[in-house]
Amino acid sequence: MPVVYLVRHGQASYGAEDYDVLSPIGHEQSAVVGRELQRRGITSPQIVCGDLVRQRNTALGIIDSAGFESAMAIDPRWNEFDHPDMPLPTTGAGDSFDFQRRLDTALESWVREDNLDGWRGFQDKSFAALMDFAGTLTAGATGLAVTSGGVVSAIVSRIWGLDAQGTVRINRVVANTSLTSIVFGRQGMNLLSVNDHSHLQANRDLLTYR
Repeated sequence: MPVVYLVRHGQASYGAEDYDVLSPIGHEQSAVVGRELQRRGITSPQIVCGDLVRQRNTALGIIDSAGFESAMAIDPRWNEFDHPDMPLPTTGAGDSFDFQRRLDTALESWVREDNLDGWRGFQDKSFAALMDFAGTLTAGATGLAVTSGGVVSAIVSRIWGLDAQGTVRINRVVANTSLTSIVFGRQGMNLLSVNDHSHLQANRDLLTYR
């Protein structure tokens, strides 16, 4: 049975002029998760990521630290949501808890909108990216999709049938470079793990959420 790991990107540059750049911690997280995947016996996964800088550089860090010889495909459907009502982590963003509160409120409101131009369309696109990627994997193969927290939340909430509040709760706690694994078999797909960040436990400074 093929397995797809959803890997959230490493820590971006919260509060900096350009958010879409991995921080020094983000680069270290990418190397740590790469070594963790190698430790799990993964040797030649198929790899896809969105076209955001933080996603591509996380994927490159994984490839380098794990010694993978895999090619990296780019699919913009793995990009984070881009919604005008969502607060952006810009320079002078201030208190991170206040930012999270505003993000949660905006996201919950957006998820409640039942239209293809909003959350439902984003969720459909994310889920289609997953299914298309899984369809390229042979039996027993492993795929890595390096993406963002919103995409992980969209896919998990679709599989589990979560409401708006459940979706926001998942989105809030998806750690940088966490692993969410999905197995595809004769009886459909099943989530094996969600937001697994045990590889970061040895150094708590590496546990970040944006």
